[in-house]
Amino acid sequence: MFSGIVEATSRVVKLEDTKGQRVAWIARPRGWKLKAGESVSVDGVCSTVQEVNRGTFRVIYMFETLRRTTLGRMSSGCTLNLERSLTLNSLIGGHLVQGHVDSTARIVGVHSDGAASVYEFSLPERFARYLVEKGSVAVDGISLTVIETRRPGFSVSLLDYTLQHTTLGAKGRGDSVNVEVDLLAKYVEKLFPS
Repeated sequence: MFSGIVEATSRVVKLEDTKGQRVAWIARPRGWKLKAGESVSVDGVCSTVQEVNRGTFRVIYMFETLRRTTLGRMSSGCTLNLERSLTLNSLIGGHLVQGHVDSTARIVGVHSDGAASVYEFSLPERFARYLVEKGSVAVDGISLTVIETRRPGFSVSLLDYTLQHTTLGAKGRGDSVNVEVDLLAKYVEKLFPS
């Protein structure tokens, strides 16, 4: 479980495609003490650390993950958002994020709104229905507040701090992102089907 507060960005050092999986070596952020078996959110995808060495950590992705997330298009040298998993005494600065990406979305517009930048996304209708104005959404692992919903999409407002400390600042119209809708909405639908 994560909170959607990106702790660091880091780059992919090496990629290996092997039978049935993709292995990624990611530069370990300064001061991060990781061990095999821990979970790290990588662009919003819950990823199990397989191995740690002095400067990198290794994660493995199965084809299902590569098909359903933007990690299928990652390349050596690309930059990713990282967050370590929560502990029982962690401060939850965003919202509860599982790291189970529901869908990818495409950035369809970016415009200024005073000191903020508004990013507009298109999202498949079957996931857009879980979003509400002023509700939470995770975009590339970043906990954000939905400012408007439009079928089939939504928009968020970002300050320079978020744009400078995450990968969203380098993305624009046409780029894809990972989206995880709010967990609560999916459970409510399951409990009270229409």
